[in-house]
Amino acid sequence: MKWLSVLPQQCLLLMTCLLMALEAVPIDIDKTKVKGEGHVEGEKVENPDTGLYYDEYLRQVIDVLETDKHFREKLQTADIEEIKSGKLSRELDLVSHHVRTRLDELKRQEVARLRMLIKAKMDSVQDTGIDHQALLKQFEHLNHQNPDTFEPKDLDMLIKAATSDLENYDKTRHEEFKKYEMMKEHERREYLKTLDEEKRKREESKFEEMKKKHGDHPKVHHPGSKDQLKEVWEEADGLDPNEFDPKTFFKLHDVNNDGFLDEQELEALFTKELEKVYDPKNEEDDMVEMEEERLRMREHVMNEVDINKDRLVTLEEFLRATEKKEFLEPDSWETLDQQQLFTEDELKEFENHISQQEDELKKKAEELQKQKEELQRQHDQLQAQKLELQQVVKQMEQKKLQQGNPPAGPGGELKFQPPGEHKVGDAAKHPAGGDQPLPPGHVQEPAVRTDQVHA
Repeated sequence: MKWLSVLPQQCLLLMTCLLMALEAVPIDIDKTKVKGEGHVEGEKVENPDTGLYYDEYLRQVIDVLETDKHFREKLQTADIEEIKSGKLSRELDLVSHHVRTRLDELKRQEVARLRMLIKAKMDSVQDTGIDHQALLKQFEHLNHQNPDTFEPKDLDMLIKAATSDLENYDKTRHEEFKKYEMMKEHERREYLKTLDEEKRKREESKFEEMKKKHGDHPKVHHPGSKDQLKEVWEEADGLDPNEFDPKTFFKLHDVNNDGFLDEQELEALFTKELEKVYDPKNEEDDMVEMEEERLRMREHVMNEVDINKDRLVTLEEFLRATEKKEFLEPDSWETLDQQQLFTEDELKEFENHISQQEDELKKKAEELQKQKEELQRQHDQLQAQKLELQQVVKQMEQKKLQQGNPPAGPGGELKFQPPGEHKVGDAAKHPAGGDQPLPPGHVQEPAVRTDQVHA
């Protein structure tokens, strides 16, 4: 059985998901009575994204380790403390050479990816002289001091980082949702400030009407209660509610047949309840709130059923929960629309934080504007100097022409013709022996030699 066929978005996917000692009790189910297509034996079940920034690396390491028979056998007999303490990581020394070589390659690829992320981040702020080795220290899921080989320390760090990060994942999601809700209210109030009194009253009336419409929904069963599970049994599975059997229910909804109900399999059980409250076609229903509601339901069931807090529900834990009074007679379940998600003080603090951010952005924008204006001023100054120089050159050319000096060419060279390159006709204009041109109509007489006259 795959030791990590369940890679839940939350904790212990390298920890408690490894423990497959407990098998689900085999139960014969009449699949013909079940709506939809069941899980096919041997069919690969795609695990959801964990949300971690090293999710792909984590998955690849898991896939490679799973191919080693010795390591897989150790995982089946290991307990949680052995995994968390790092004892299991030391078994990495006994895996095959092929597995170690592949793990080395994966680690080098991950280090290269992280370096690219660091470089991209530094390039965005135009930083130079990046010390990758120092910056890699911020990543706690691998040993940065040895970027070329995958050692037991790397597996130990990966387990601990994934465990810690995923344990805080739900908390982070709750905080982000709370900020989302406060931002919605902040923007609504800011919009109302832009309206006149009459329009503001209409908007307020519409808002209250939508709230009332959203809250007008059928009763939501307590998550994990008998009524809630029987509704899934009847409406989703298509089985007779009078024949509800917890063992059969567990086997039916253990989609990947690993003997556990993981967090995704549990969340799938709440779809019918959520459909009572949320409809994507309705303007008043927010799908972000629906996912927060789903998360709250799953957390509640885990707190009630998951005895060893490994974020996985075994058949034994599930059956034990069905024997509790809360399973048969649960308290009513309050949906998000029945709760106060934040106080006025929290909203005020949130708005102050937004205001500070806006002020900082405004200051940066003003600084950029000043820089732009200074660059424009320097540009205009250079243009003026260029025009001034061009005017000076032009005046110098005119002065040379007035003084009779040959004008200069584009490159500053003098425009004159060297001796011997006079144009045709220049000899007629300048007779030999004289510097002045002959008068019009005058014919030059041939020169008479003195020795011819005396003869």
